[in-house]
Amino acid sequence: MLLHAYCHSVTARAGIVVTGTEVLTGRVADRNGPWLADRLLELGVELAHITLCGDRDADIEAALRFLAAEGVDLIVTSGGLGPTADDMTVATVARFCERELVLDAKLEANIAAILKKLMARIEGGDFDAVRAANRKQAMIPADALVIDPVGTAPGVVVPGKPTVVVLPGPPRELQPMWPIAVATPAVQDAIAGRTVYRQDTVRMFGLAESGLAETLRDAEQRLPDFGSLEITTCLRRGELEIVTRYEPDAAEVYSQLVELLRARHGQHIYSEDGSQVDDQVAQLLTGRRIATAESCTGGLLAARLTERPGSSAYVAGGLVAYANEAKTQLLGVDSALIEAHGAVSEPVAEAMATGALQRFTADTAVAITGIAGPDGGTADKPVGTVCFTVALTEARLVTRTLRLPGNRADVREWSTTVAMHLLRRALSELGNHRSQ
Repeated sequence: MLLHAYCHSVTARAGIVVTGTEVLTGRVADRNGPWLADRLLELGVELAHITLCGDRDADIEAALRFLAAEGVDLIVTSGGLGPTADDMTVATVARFCERELVLDAKLEANIAAILKKLMARIEGGDFDAVRAANRKQAMIPADALVIDPVGTAPGVVVPGKPTVVVLPGPPRELQPMWPIAVATPAVQDAIAGRTVYRQDTVRMFGLAESGLAETLRDAEQRLPDFGSLEITTCLRRGELEIVTRYEPDAAEVYSQLVELLRARHGQHIYSEDGSQVDDQVAQLLTGRRIATAESCTGGLLAARLTERPGSSAYVAGGLVAYANEAKTQLLGVDSALIEAHGAVSEPVAEAMATGALQRFTADTAVAITGIAGPDGGTADKPVGTVCFTVALTEARLVTRTLRLPGNRADVREWSTTVAMHLLRRALSELGNHRSQ
């Protein structure tokens, strides 16, 4: 949510066209539009529009013409660069830019070399047939700049007003090409009018968005030149992200805003440098061994902990103890404890965490047990009730019970976020105690 936008001088503007019927219909999530939007903001280029369109040349051209009519200086497209008949972005861009499609012999040879390596892994493949099919990928608008392919699809930069950058759809191919495209003279000319901004991010956990909104309204009244800050907030699974963009001469105003946030919500702030809780937990786990014991989250916390490269240095393992029998047999939870308090209870969460410490010979453990729904809730323990325990061998158990909102997927995902924050706080407090 954009809470406050400032009036600034005219800057370079851009638009993004994401092509692909599978993206348009939602079968594939658009990862390129948001990623490119962030890169443009980092450059100080104002993003005017992101448009999605299917694999139809008329629709792609309509999107290009719409953005041109909006007066953008740069258009970035993603997708539609493959060898099949429905990959028509380059041809459509050539027509839009009023340029003839020509065969780039050097590019054709480059693609052929890539294909030959790929075909060597496939027995019985017809290289000549594949090469002929991929020949269309070497057809580019006249006088356009070619960006060498990461896969088999090249990128293309077509100078003009607006300049058009054509990139492939797979993010693993698009992202390495982006800095090469930005460095081209055509793109540098197109974004020459950009304003240089700074962008900083503060992250909070456990604060309602309405509480932050009230603080920002107060800041608008109290801080001179508050209007020089553009503040965007996003609430996601209990985490508040506050992104502030400003010109360098407004740095003091931003510092005053951060001081106010600290004074009002210091207990909720966990990051002022943009780092995420996952990054911080990974750092805090240096030299430690963690184990997880999960019921309602079904291994989502273990998956989150192991998502970062190098996690094998600190993740010992995890158990999904979904059934009561699994809690008893795998984690050593006393069946009488479950019978007396229920599987979703603080005593059981504590026993699960203790069992995980022992089973994995770990010094850190996190246990989660809850009711994700849509069924299984009671008057005493409604759907969304989740119990958490963080166990550190050097400290007392940290146990919490929360009622989390949303559907089954929301409760499960939110639970992993709560667990990460409880773990971060416990490890941070342990580190602070040792340093005293």
